[in-house]
Parts: sequence; C-alpha cells; structure tokens
Amino acid sequence: SPPVPAPKPSAAALNVQAVRSLPRDPSPPCPRPPTCHRSLGLDERGLRGFPRNRLLEAVIDRYQQGKAAALRCQLCEKAPKEAAVMCEQCDVFYCDPCRLRCHPPRGPLAKHRLVPPAQGRVSRRLSPRKISTCTDHELENHSMYCVQCKSPVCYQCLEEGKHSSHEVKALGAMWKLHKSQLSQALNGLSDRAKEAKEFLVQLRNMVQQIQENSVEFEACLVAQCDALIDALNRRKAQLLSRVNKEHEHKLKVVRDQISHCTVKLRQTTGLMEYCLEVIKENDPSGFLQISDALIRRVHLTEDQWGKGTLTPRMTTDFDLNLDNAPLLQSIHQLDFVQMKVPAPPILQLEECCTHNNSATLSWKQPPLSTVQVEGYILELDDGNGGQFREVYVGKETMCTVDGLHFNSTYSARVKAFNKTGVSPYSKTLVLQTSEVAWFSFDPASAHADIIFSNDNLTVTCNSYDDRVVLGKTGFSKGLHYWELSIDRYDNHPDPAFGVARVDVLKDAMLGKDDKAWAMYVDNNRSWFMHNNSHTNRTEGGITKGATVGVLLDLTRRTLTFSINEDQQGPVAFENLEGLFFPAVSLNRNVQVTLHTGLPVPEFYTSRSAMQ
Repeated sequence: SPPVPAPKPSAAALNVQAVRSLPRDPSPPCPRPPTCHRSLGLDERGLRGFPRNRLLEAVIDRYQQGKAAALRCQLCEKAPKEAAVMCEQCDVFYCDPCRLRCHPPRGPLAKHRLVPPAQGRVSRRLSPRKISTCTDHELENHSMYCVQCKSPVCYQCLEEGKHSSHEVKALGAMWKLHKSQLSQALNGLSDRAKEAKEFLVQLRNMVQQIQENSVEFEACLVAQCDALIDALNRRKAQLLSRVNKEHEHKLKVVRDQISHCTVKLRQTTGLMEYCLEVIKENDPSGFLQISDALIRRVHLTEDQWGKGTLTPRMTTDFDLNLDNAPLLQSIHQLDFVQMKVPAPPILQLEECCTHNNSATLSWKQPPLSTVQVEGYILELDDGNGGQFREVYVGKETMCTVDGLHFNSTYSARVKAFNKTGVSPYSKTLVLQTSEVAWFSFDPASAHADIIFSNDNLTVTCNSYDDRVVLGKTGFSKGLHYWELSIDRYDNHPDPAFGVARVDVLKDAMLGKDDKAWAMYVDNNRSWFMHNNSHTNRTEGGITKGATVGVLLDLTRRTLTFSINEDQQGPVAFENLEGLFFPAVSLNRNVQVTLHTGLPVPEFYTSRSAMQ
C-alpha cells in the first residue's frame, strides 16, 4: 500500500515547536499587571500562577445572581416562575406554589422569616463575605497583608520567608483602613462629580444663553447698519437737492445772459442796417447832419459789447466736491467695540486688612469679564453708618486709606467705570479699625538732631537744644493713652510731653507755639504749656526710670498727664478738636522709650465712673 502522508502540523503546534526551539532564558519575564503594578514571575503554572481578581469575581457573581436568578423561584423544575418571597433562613426564593409545597408555615418552618424578593436580594448581596484562599497555598486562608507587595498572604507564605523583610499587618485592619481611605477618596470624587454636573448644567445654560444673545446681537447689528444706511440715504437726498439747486441756478444765469445778449444783438443789428442805409444816401448835407450822432452811437454800442458782455457769466462745471474719504475710512474701520458698562469688581478679602487707623483694600475684575475698564471708584462711609464718600478714583486695584478713626466700623465698596458708564457696586466690606493705637516715632517728620533706636521706639538727641519728634499716628477721635519711660536723665533738663499738629516747630520746646499742647517737667515740678503760656505749676518731677503718661480723650476733648501712674495736676487742656500727633521735645541729656497699646489708667476710669 502507498505510504500515508503525515498530517500537516497546525499553526498552534508550529508555534509551540518554535517556542520550544528557542533558547530558554534563565530569568523568566516578569509582567506587571495594570492594577497592582507588581512584578510577577511566570513559572510552570503559567497564567494560573497569577493572583485572581477576587473582588471582580464577587462583583460579577452578585451581578449575575441579581440579573438571572435573584427574582426567580429556585425550586421550580422546568420554567422557573417569578419569586413571591424569600426565606432569610433557607436563603431560597419561592414562588407561591413552591412555598406552599416546600415551605409550609407550620412546624419548625413557622419561625422562618419570609421577606419580599427585592429585600431578599439586598440581604443576599449583604451576606457575609467569602473567605479567600492563598494562590500559592490553596489550603490556607489569607490572614495577613504585605505592605511592600500590596497583596494578602497566608501564614505559610510568611513561614517560607518570602516576606521576611517586609512589613506585614493584619488583614482585617488593613481591609478596614483601605475601605476608609477609599470611602474618603470617593467622598472627594463625589464632590468633584457633583461640581462637574453643576458645571455641565452651567455650560448648557451658557449654550442656550449664547444662542439667545447671538440672535439679539444680530438683530441689534442689523438695526444699527440699517440706521446707518437710512442716514446715508437721507444725506444722499440732501446732497442731490443741493446739486439740483446748483443746476437750476446755472441754467438761470446762462438763460438770462442769452436773453440779454439776444436783445443787444438785435439792437446792434438794427443799428448796423440803419447805418448802411444812411451810407447809401448821396445827399452830403443830409448825411453830415446825422453822421456825428451815428458815429457816437456806433462807438458807444461797440464799447458796450467790449465790457464783458461776450464772456460767459457761469461755468459749465459744478464746483461741488463730495468729501467721502472720512466716511469711507470710517466704514472700513467699522468694528465691534465694548460698549457695555463694566461688571461689578470683586473685593479680594484675603488682601484687605486694617492696621491701627488705616485700611488697605484690594479688588479685581471678574475672571470672565472682557469689558474694558478705565478706572475704579472706592467709597467709604464715615464710620458711624453714614453716607458713603469717595476716597479714591484711579486705575489701581489696591488702595490704603489713612486717617480713619480708631475703634470704628467702616463699610467699603468699589465700582468700575469706562466711557459707557459706571458699573454696579461690589459687595460691601465691613472693616474694623484697631481699638487702641500701636505706633512708633516718625523719623520722616522729626528734627535732624533726633537719634532713633529700638525700632524707632527709643529716641534721644545729639544737641543741647530742645528738639521735637512726633509719633507716626494721628488721632481725631476716641480715647488714647501712651506712656514714655525715662531711660536716661542727666543734669536736670526739662523735657516736654504732649500732642501737636503735624506742622509744629521742630527746633523749640514743645508748647512754644500754638501748634502744641504739652507738659514740661524737671526733677521737682511740672508746668502745662501752649502757645508759650505756662500754667498749673505742680510739684513732683521725674528721674531715671520714671514713667510719663499722656491721655488724649477726644470724646471729651481733654488732655491729661500722669507721672508714675498718678495724675499730674488737673486736666491740662480742654476743648481740643482736630488731628493730633503724639509729641516729645528733649535734648541730649534725656532718652525716652515709647510704650503704646496700653489700657486707660485707673485714675481716669474711676474719675469717669464718678462723673
């Protein structure tokens, strides 16, 4: 018999043979699954050696159970009927006939709890989780979790040393921890999803609004262009009317000249014919009787023709030139411009603040606003809930307002403007100025001989003459108290303490002019002085380490002094009104340090209570 040919190997067999013929790599490939990203060795078990995604299997099982068999009777022999109840103890779905036949409500089955199928499906889904077994050791359950490998392990895996240097934790604890982390992450993701849904609604509303605005804008554009065309047609009619008037005027002038020339020509022709007839006469005496008169008349008529009579009084050209270049240029430059008022500015709360009696405010335009802004108007009330007043107008988006009242509440608002108009106001911001003043001495306004130290809180002088230094903060309202400690006091000088206007004399003792109210004191006594007038000599002076207090009460408009927390003399000055700055005059024998932000002393509060 002829030899039987060998069967042709299949493609799979050829691939297997090709793989077997390849040299074996001592280190098998280590694929990385996309979920856990762990390097896994490919051994003789092949894909069976990879860990199973038990969570996905459980989800699929629950889904299949819920879709296929959850609401069908599980005891019907042929076509399962729709389930009527579920027994929580038996964990079985019953239709009505099977329930009566297999699960009668008597005997030991009477205590079973029957629930509707939908509730039974939920309870089945919430049934206790299955205990998973180890991939490498199928008889061992997962009981621990390797943090480095990010996978559950069993005790036998730990005993074999595969995870000896790894951090291992209890499976239940890590399960709860990761569930908590996933729940927290889902909460954040849920918030983002909610924001995304709201944002999508906003975008869809924007599409609707854009379509409506487009129709409205197109109608407005057509109306504007039609208005321009109407205006151009009206102007065209006016210009044509002027051309017609010029045409009629030219025709009238030419026709009048034709009529005049015709009459003159007729007269000239008649004169010429008459003269020719006279020349034909042969009577000399008769000819000479009229010849002189005819010669004069002929010359006169000739002269009349020579005085511009034969020159046209009107040109045929129209001296009207239509200057349409500016209009054409305007038409070519016709474009869209922002003819809207700006949107209300937004006050940036994180950058708005108060310091002492100053307030700094910052604002910006809304992020999506494209309307051009030429400037801003900042308004503040009077600190007592009164009317708003403008405190700044300009292009900047930040402004600091000085000179406010201490311990006062101000309301601020801002609006934007351009050539079209003024925007609505921003939201009103309420600002609270400091209850008490914190300030230092001011080098900018002080005399050049004043020496500053300790962050401008300590001052002395390099001259034997008295020199004046002011505080940085001025007061126009409220109750304010500050102290000056005497750091150095040599040779019994008489420094002065008090308040002054900003333009007080800087090279004389405080109180020498009418711009200062002061108490000057030596080691034994003190005097009050204003406009070089000395009053109320009071015993008790200062030494090194003493403290001089200045209490300015602008509610009662009084100025009071104290030495070492005891009132010095009576109320020094009354009826004070305006803006006052803390002030000191001293020479090189004295050094003082300023202390601010202090409570009102007891001697003043007790006196106020008595009054």
